Amino acid sequence: MGKILKVTQVTNNRYLNMYDMEVEDKNGNPHPYQIASRARHKEELKLATGKNKPDGVIIYALYGEQQDRVVLIRQYRYSIGTYIYELPAGLVDEGEDFQTAGIRELKEETGLEFQPLPVDPMYSKPYFTSIGMTDEACSTVYGTAKGEISKKDQEDTEEIEVVLADREEIRRILKEEHVSLMCGYMMMHFLHDDPKKPFAFLSE
Repeated sequence: MGKILKVTQVTNNRYLNMYDMEVEDKNGNPHPYQIASRARHKEELKLATGKNKPDGVIIYALYGEQQDRVVLIRQYRYSIGTYIYELPAGLVDEGEDFQTAGIRELKEETGLEFQPLPVDPMYSKPYFTSIGMTDEACSTVYGTAKGEISKKDQEDTEEIEVVLADREEIRRILKEEHVSLMCGYMMMHFLHDDPKKPFAFLSE
């Protein structure tokens, strides 16, 4: 098994930091490695704490009386220099549980009211997002949304268009657009789930 010899914090930013690592591979050979993390200090890295708390929350919300549309956002992202379709999401504030964060984030990004569904923890526990380069983990909340779309609570740094996508539009998006990984998987679920039981995949 590999070994971590030393961790050095490179940046001191509010939302994301870089860490240099000195590691040994399984054969004892030394290598440099780098990771990004939401941790503000190296003592808070998950490799140091051994705990996997959610840094963020992802929101899978269905809209309409028939629950026949998925709440998506189309957001400009600097990392690719263009727009991408995503599920609404955001960071979990210090001392906040991820379900509350999901309700807050959906309201801020879309103006919609979110009603979470109770699910087995195995569906909502934090999963790692891109483990090759970060220890970030996100939990997922599932439920329904209602109300009117509004941008009044969006931040100036956010360029977000809210999309209530039916199955036809989801097929188009999957074929033609940039889509985040989690969003793509959940849209595939939606396409193939029984329309009369849209959350059946969460059943025991």
